[in-house]
Amino acid sequence: MPALLYGLGFLAVYLLAICTPWGQRVENALFDLGTDNREEAWIYPLSGAAYGSTPLPPMELSAKPTLMVGLAVIVVLTLVRRCWWQGGAALGVVVLTTGGKVVLNSTLPRPDLVGAPENLLDQGFPSGHTAIPAALTLAAVLVVSPRIRPYAVTAGVLWLACIAAYSATMGGHRPSEVLGAALLACACYRLATWLSPAAAPDATRSPRALPPVITLTSALAVALASAARNDTLTGSLVSAAAAFMCAALVWHAAVGRPAHTAPG
Repeated sequence: MPALLYGLGFLAVYLLAICTPWGQRVENALFDLGTDNREEAWIYPLSGAAYGSTPLPPMELSAKPTLMVGLAVIVVLTLVRRCWWQGGAALGVVVLTTGGKVVLNSTLPRPDLVGAPENLLDQGFPSGHTAIPAALTLAAVLVVSPRIRPYAVTAGVLWLACIAAYSATMGGHRPSEVLGAALLACACYRLATWLSPAAAPDATRSPRALPPVITLTSALAVALASAARNDTLTGSLVSAAAAFMCAALVWHAAVGRPAHTAPG
C-alpha cells in the first residue's frame, strides 16, 4: 500500500536524522549556518519577519488563517460540485496531516545524543509550515475539476517548494523536518484514497498531467531562489535540495494513480 511506503519513509527520516548521533551532528551544523543573520536570506523581505512586511501564506502568523481559508475553499468546492466523497477525503487529508503534525510534535522525542546547545533541542519534526501547503495541494487534487487538476497540482507544488525552502533557509526547521511534513501529507492522501476508493481521482476522466520536466524544473528553480542566502552557499543548496524533494514527493503522490481497491 502506497500509504505504508510513505509512512516507512517518514519513520526512516526520523530515525536517521534525529535518533542517530551522526544525523544530529550533520543537521545541527546545517541548522546553525546563517541562522543568526536571517536578513541574508533572499526571501526575508517576503517572510513576514521583516518589520512592516506581509508574509506569504503560510509564513509566520499567517499559518492558521491560511489553513482556515484552505478548509473553507474545500467545503465550498464540495458543495458546488457535489462531490461528497472527494470533499470528505480532502478534509480528512488536511485534518490528518495538520493534526498529526501537532500530535507528533508533542510525542516524538528528540534525544540529545551529541551534547547540542539548548536552542537546538526543540522538537520541530515534522514542520507545520510545510505541512499546510503539502496537505492543501493534495486535497485540491480531490475536489477541483479534472480539467484544471494538472494546473492546480503544479501551482501547489511550486507553493510547497517555496515554503519548504523558506522553512529550512530561515532556520525555522531542519531539512529532515520539512521532508517529514511532505511524507506525512503523502501518507495521509494515499490512506484517504485507499479507505475511500470513490474519492480517488478517476483515471479515465483525469487529463494528462503537465510534463514532469516543466513542473519539476520550475519547482527546482523556485526552491533555489527561495533558499538562497548571501552568507552560506552550503546552507542554501541543502535547503533547496530538501524543498525540491518535498515538491517531488507531493507531485508524485498527486499524479500517481491510487489503487481503486476497497480495504480488505
